[in-house]
Amino acid sequence: MIKSELIQRIADENPHLYQRDVERIVGTVFDQIIEAMAEGNRVELRGFGAFSVKKRDARIGRNPRTGEAVPVEQKFVPFFKTGKLLRDRLNDED
Repeated sequence: MIKSELIQRIADENPHLYQRDVERIVGTVFDQIIEAMAEGNRVELRGFGAFSVKKRDARIGRNPRTGEAVPVEQKFVPFFKTGKLLRDRLNDED
């Protein structure tokens, strides 16, 4: 499912809301998650999972084409850990 499909599904299930309002709501939720993660905070959605930021240290990598050693700078990457409810639903453990 992509963002536009999510928006459409929510709009279909809530006919009292305008499509543009649903787009604004979904966009705001995503923006707040991104903003919190950019500040280094963890975002937990009970039953769904938790978004956090992990630090990857600088290291020496390899260019796959030439095999030459290449320095890779430290970076921060998003990380998602599923919640128990989501894992149980994926594995049909009701």
